[in-house]
Amino acid sequence: MTDTPTQLFIGGAWVDAADGATMPVDDPATGEILCHVADAGAKDAQRAEEAAVRAQEEWARTAPRVRSEILRRAYEIIVERTDELAHLMTAEMGKPLAEARGEVAYAAEFFRWFSEEAVRIEGGNGVLPDGRNRMLLSRRPVGPCLLITPWNFPLAMGTRKIGPAIAAGCTMILKPAPQTPLSSLALAAILKEAGLPDGVLNVVTTSRAGEVCEPLLRGGRIRKLSFTGSTNVGRLLLAQSAEAVVRTSMELGGNAPFIVFEDADLDKAVDGAMVAKMRNMGEACTAANRFFVHSSVVEEFGRRLAERMGALVVGPGTRDGVDVGPLIDRTGRGKVEELVADAVERGARVLVGGRTPEGPGCFYPPTVLTDVAPDSRLMDTEIFGPVAAILTFDDEVEVIRRANDTPWGLVGYVFTEGLDRALRVSERLEVGMVGLNTGLVSNPAAPFGGVKQSGLGREGGRVGIEEFLEYQYLAVPVR
Repeated sequence: MTDTPTQLFIGGAWVDAADGATMPVDDPATGEILCHVADAGAKDAQRAEEAAVRAQEEWARTAPRVRSEILRRAYEIIVERTDELAHLMTAEMGKPLAEARGEVAYAAEFFRWFSEEAVRIEGGNGVLPDGRNRMLLSRRPVGPCLLITPWNFPLAMGTRKIGPAIAAGCTMILKPAPQTPLSSLALAAILKEAGLPDGVLNVVTTSRAGEVCEPLLRGGRIRKLSFTGSTNVGRLLLAQSAEAVVRTSMELGGNAPFIVFEDADLDKAVDGAMVAKMRNMGEACTAANRFFVHSSVVEEFGRRLAERMGALVVGPGTRDGVDVGPLIDRTGRGKVEELVADAVERGARVLVGGRTPEGPGCFYPPTVLTDVAPDSRLMDTEIFGPVAAILTFDDEVEVIRRANDTPWGLVGYVFTEGLDRALRVSERLEVGMVGLNTGLVSNPAAPFGGVKQSGLGREGGRVGIEEFLEYQYLAVPVR
């Protein structure tokens, strides 16, 4: 931990909070304090905003190839330091080292992808319908951005937002989650090393999010907000953004259905369930939340899934052979405990897990529930833990209705061997992404995002950079 920055990163310099405040960073596997980092307040937010605004004009004029090469160098540094970054991530948020290494690779890919997109920003031209005027279209960076990232994928959520902002020519202020500031601070150091000019990226770590973010959104100089987090916080930020008409993109909560039809390959379905449910200990917005399994295969599916879940090794992420690390904190674990208890009270059977282990840390065992009542709280609450809740169905129309009966619409999973059914059901699901016979949808080359209250806009893919660009139309009369 000694080499990891713990100060704010503003204007290319490492600085303390203006009032000297710090906040602890805890190890969720032990409950011990890893270190203290600067705890920014309103004055620090103002300093970061001034740095970003001051750097915007020159950065916007920087050649696309220059921006591309900075991102490429940062990608290479991240790859070289995979183990170092993985250990840092595991320390502050708990995921096993194997998963942390996977996230480092995933995070690096966003920088590689957007290094390639930086040089492909295109405009257009044409003759207007009256024949007397020409139209020239150019793309401009939207301007200084506020990027707010969650704790569950602390490195990848940073690169997924920073990458397109740099590629488009935007300056930015990054506010990481208070539980996991270290990965973001390490990322800032890497970008400085890669040659990113001072003021283009500013990182404010804080436990006082309202004091830091609200003035930025209402002040009129921040022109773009990109937020990943809960729907409730997203609503609040949208309201704060309205006053200055800040452009927003939101990646919010999920309540993903996982549908297993009677003709599904159960080997594929169980493999997919393990990925969709257990990636990151279930602490993912893409995590399968509601398992709808056809009544003809529900017993076999439940048995197989319980066997696989029960075989997973729970423990500190740094320990060899561990599959499941701790949840992020005691509040997160308490929520999972309450949701499982409520489901059991309403008649659910526990096939495996369901009991909190004794000892330090925020551990919770992989759990499979069956005979779950539709009115159980975990049916309309994002679980964010290693709990698979199984319900049965008999009719395709019925299961589509139940899958769509939620205000969220991020991702859905469909397992069937029938092509017609696969296309029919996928098209009728009210979600932004579908995993067809797979439990993994995330990929830097694909547009990530949802519909309904799961968010606005998309991240990644060819469209990811669009969120950070504006059109300018130039009318040219021909005499």
